[in-house]
Amino acid sequence: MPIEVTKDTQLGRAIAPLANAHPGESGVLLLPDAHDAFAARAVLAKGAEASLDVQYYIWQYDITGTLLLDALYKAAERGVRVRLLLDDNGISGLDDALAALNTHPNFEVRLFNPFVVRSPKWIGYITSFQRLNHRMHNKSFTADNQAAVIGGRNVADEYFGAGQGALFADLDVLAIGPVVQNLSTDFDRYWSSASAYPASTILGKPDEKDLARIVETAKACSTSTEAGEYVCAIKESVFLQKLLDRDLDFTWAPVTMVSDDPAKVLGKKPKNGLLAQQMAAAMGNPQHSLTLVSPYFIPTKTGVEMFRDLERKGVRVRVLTNSLEANDVAMVHAGYAKYRKPLLEAGVQLFELRKLSANTVEKDLQSSLMGSSSSSLHAKTFAIDGESLFVGSFNFDPRSVHINTELGFVIESPELTQAMEDHFEEQVRVTAYEVVLDEDGDLQWIERNGEEEIRHSHDPGTGLIKRMLVSVFSFLPIEGLL
Repeated sequence: MPIEVTKDTQLGRAIAPLANAHPGESGVLLLPDAHDAFAARAVLAKGAEASLDVQYYIWQYDITGTLLLDALYKAAERGVRVRLLLDDNGISGLDDALAALNTHPNFEVRLFNPFVVRSPKWIGYITSFQRLNHRMHNKSFTADNQAAVIGGRNVADEYFGAGQGALFADLDVLAIGPVVQNLSTDFDRYWSSASAYPASTILGKPDEKDLARIVETAKACSTSTEAGEYVCAIKESVFLQKLLDRDLDFTWAPVTMVSDDPAKVLGKKPKNGLLAQQMAAAMGNPQHSLTLVSPYFIPTKTGVEMFRDLERKGVRVRVLTNSLEANDVAMVHAGYAKYRKPLLEAGVQLFELRKLSANTVEKDLQSSLMGSSSSSLHAKTFAIDGESLFVGSFNFDPRSVHINTELGFVIESPELTQAMEDHFEEQVRVTAYEVVLDEDGDLQWIERNGEEEIRHSHDPGTGLIKRMLVSVFSFLPIEGLL
């Protein structure tokens, strides 16, 4: 159960006057910058006094994952009740650490839809595919039931720009006000669901020294060169102090939390229990424009017809997704590629993010909503009619609609919606290919570099073998699993 009385925490005392001044509205702050998104989570953990409720699909034991686990552990040491709910599909290498943390009196870990065989986990798909194919894709980080971060980012270095690997362009939201209470209630629903298992029933019994090893691992990580900028980001961040001083520039607006019922992973479809239904009800039908950003975009025939109908009604539809060179899941790209021509014939404006280095684009674009210095798109957001904006974990694909559970906010703010649409317009010219049909009805990719315009006749930046594999994959009857 949630800890109800948190108004007297430092976060509660800071937020109450702001919330009282905006009855019925929640304060939201977009977090497109990877370092800001990391710092927001770390300092919320540092500032919590009563509870931390944390829910993720992926949590890696890398630089950022280690530092955030350490922040949760230190909170538990201060007497904060920590509840960590993780989908069991994305926690490779964490079993011993989680088992040890679960022995702390203030730290409880639960695993969602767990694998019985711990290593190798893939064996579970042979015997229990129907169950294990459903995953909890939700991502949230809530402190004292007063402030929360939700969005597209998992906890791993590629989501926060750490290390030398790929950086995912992503988008989170920091929220305060009544929507956080709704989020806390939703967390409890997942925490107590039939698919959430106490870690002690799944993981092996920890060694007495495992907890000490976690502390030593975090200490070693925090002193490493690779982690230096993140340790500094926490130490130098004025985010918490600005929040306590009521000095953060929140946008206040009606915000609706939308979330799948956790029973979805059991194959059940409770009435009004699906995020897609709730989102449609909250956002209404587009009348003028729909701007959609989705890294894994598989519209299906139904989606293509929906977009075609919107275009016939005069609604401008624009979509940004990953190009083949930027997509980290080629199989998913195959599910999307076969719909490019039908989408364009329906009148949709289609853009694909290029794989770019940090030096490729102008610095003043590098903190925008699409993450211009990134090598792969991971943000999931869309805007309707310049009035309402969705941010969350939902991809526009069959897996998000029918298989996984998802979470997000619908924000009724013309200010933020217009900002998203303006950034979209600005960025697709610099960081994306525009996909069009030529006079013969064949696909072309337009690459713009300043005044220069280059036209490609096949997926840019890719080899023949990769393109052939995608073509083969596109014929396989697996769309419903993507």
